Amino acid sequence: MLVLTRHSGEQIVIAGEIVVTVVAIEGSKVRLGIEAPKSVRVDRKEVHSRRMAEEEGLIPRRKERTQAPAPAMAYASEQQA
Repeated sequence: MLVLTRHSGEQIVIAGEIVVTVVAIEGSKVRLGIEAPKSVRVDRKEVHSRRMAEEEGLIPRRKERTQAPAPAMAYASEQQA
């Protein structure tokens, strides 16, 4: 395993096409921004492990999340008295 030290705002480039940016450091948490081609799947480790278990049939597949449309918002300037 390669271990690198980076400060907030600094980046790492992987294979010339993936850029990992240290966005923020808060206590023991590090926020990372990842830029990668759409063909490269980027997941947290726990999501990746679940996906692999689903594909191997070890656990049932989760239902796909569908997002309901956001309710229309009326602004005070649009409302009639």
